[in-house]
Amino acid sequence: MALSVSRRAASLKPSSTVAVMNRAKALKAQGVDVLNFGAGEPDFNSPEVAKAAAIAALQANQTRYIETAGDAESRQLLADLLTTRNGIPGVTRDHVIITSGVKMALYLAFQTLFDAAGPDGGPDRSQQDLLLPVPAWVSFAPMAELAGARIVELPTTPESGFKITPQQLKAAITPRSRVVLINSPSNPTSTMYTPDELRALAAVVDEAARTIAPNLVIVADELYQNIVFGSVPFMSIGSVPSVAERTITINGPGKSFAMTGWRLGWASGSGEFGKAVIGAMTKLQGQTTTCVPAFCLAGMRSALTQCEKDLETMRAAFAKRADLIYSLLSGLPGLKLARPQGAFYVFPDISAHLGKTSAGGRKLAGAADFAAALLDEQQMAVVPGEDFGTMGVRHIRMSFACSEAQLTEGARRLGVFIAGLKG
Repeated sequence: MALSVSRRAASLKPSSTVAVMNRAKALKAQGVDVLNFGAGEPDFNSPEVAKAAAIAALQANQTRYIETAGDAESRQLLADLLTTRNGIPGVTRDHVIITSGVKMALYLAFQTLFDAAGPDGGPDRSQQDLLLPVPAWVSFAPMAELAGARIVELPTTPESGFKITPQQLKAAITPRSRVVLINSPSNPTSTMYTPDELRALAAVVDEAARTIAPNLVIVADELYQNIVFGSVPFMSIGSVPSVAERTITINGPGKSFAMTGWRLGWASGSGEFGKAVIGAMTKLQGQTTTCVPAFCLAGMRSALTQCEKDLETMRAAFAKRADLIYSLLSGLPGLKLARPQGAFYVFPDISAHLGKTSAGGRKLAGAADFAAALLDEQQMAVVPGEDFGTMGVRHIRMSFACSEAQLTEGARRLGVFIAGLKG
């Protein structure tokens, strides 16, 4: 008998964003002039004060295990910020866990909220759905599926600002519904829900929880909360009183403070249920990564409390780039896109060019073909949209976390590529 890996591992698709970054880096290492629009991380350096604090912590020998959920000082700081800045009621340090990146926070939350089996050990087919507005970040669905969830996609379009409506959410909720995922500002679309829109979605969840889906929970990914530059103000859906105790909020310093490689994230809840979820996540973390590095937390605390100027410098740069890339791509034939309002992505609809043949002879059946041909023929790396949801086959994702010169040259190369399409 041939040796094999588990079906769980074998069926898991690799991250398309990581795959694009790896291929672009390999080509660059070969001397190819590749423009990489795949990376979902700022092109800025981590704040100096954060680096200095981490170095000082290392020199002070803060290199041992700490509490599984994170040290009390860091969790209290986050609880205070979630209360004062995000307006989420009932958050104490016991409602917060600090994890090895936002991905781990989401992974632990899904493992805590979804049941793969019923209390008797048999399959439990109730309350197992993740209601996922798409397009959505590539790892939401795989992580939920690993926890035993079924994915129910709620499709959106550029014309709708890639946002679901309360009516759409209400129609999707059944007794199986367990988690509604809200990601605002969004990866991959950079659009946002207004405060009124979030309140309307919260009202649907509140009503459904009292009638058809009593165990319905909101998981709010707010990783890009500080990178907002449009007319829509940021709001945490967990600040809505009617759903505060059934909302798990996910965040981290990686994107806002250019600290992606520090691998820090956090999750928080509210009330007794929130404390129970965080407690369960802490037990899971204790059996996996144990805890985060203490010296990294020293840098995170400094970033969160002393780096408002750095934060504004980066936010203003992204705002300028958002206007530039929207203007450049809107002028290219056959592309449809929504104006970015937060984060640092655009998600153009390329369906007008599907079915055509590239100048190099590749038939463009979907976004993956479009992206592969663009990289081969114009040395420009973008992320194909297939892994962002089933409707993503019509889209590509481009990050504008790069220089204005690169954005301008990228638009030029994309224009040349489109002009060379036949059919």
